[in-house]
Amino acid sequence: MTQDELKALVGQAALHYVVPGEIVGVGTGSTVNKFIDALASMKDQIKGAVSSSEASTQRLKALGIAVFDCNAVGELSVYIDGADEIDGQGHMVKGGGAALTREKIVAAQSRQFVCIADESKLVKTLGAFPLPVEVIPMATARVMRQFVAMGAVAQIRQKDGQPLVTDNGQYIVDVSGLHITDPLAFETQVSQWPGVVTVGVFAHQKAHVCLLGTASGVKTLTF
Repeated sequence: MTQDELKALVGQAALHYVVPGEIVGVGTGSTVNKFIDALASMKDQIKGAVSSSEASTQRLKALGIAVFDCNAVGELSVYIDGADEIDGQGHMVKGGGAALTREKIVAAQSRQFVCIADESKLVKTLGAFPLPVEVIPMATARVMRQFVAMGAVAQIRQKDGQPLVTDNGQYIVDVSGLHITDPLAFETQVSQWPGVVTVGVFAHQKAHVCLLGTASGVKTLTF
């Protein structure tokens, strides 16, 4: 199967984790778009969704699914999102779609995190995918120097020749050359740096389940 077909497969499989009558947390990205399309088939069975990005909100609303503000609802039963990388313990690198801050907020509001991904995203150690870090613009140069001091390479993500601006009005610094052997400690450390809004390591809000699209079907990993 193609990567696109694998994404559709796990998007459909994620419907099993949606609790009828409740509000579902919805992530961002190409794999999640497949889940949103599948979710439309049971939109009459749920109250609606809490979304992690403007892009997902638009897609949900276009399919007739109500979108609620985080502050208007309590704890969510499940959050379904993709990942740029996921290891054997459920720790992830996320933020390739620049929505990492809102993704982490909705993940923290949910009892269960279900990651949907194709098997290319499963890694032994996080860090091969450039780590996204959302940063307040005035702090970008100093935060980048801190990563360089760790032996990494850091650059501001660009769009149309200008720094990409997130839904929150901030910049994204992409960091290459990392080998994140202790994701929990790394996330804790970088989150304390002044100017860092969110680091794209999801260890405190790790996945509980990963639905992995493989050539032989969906493989379920539990952590």
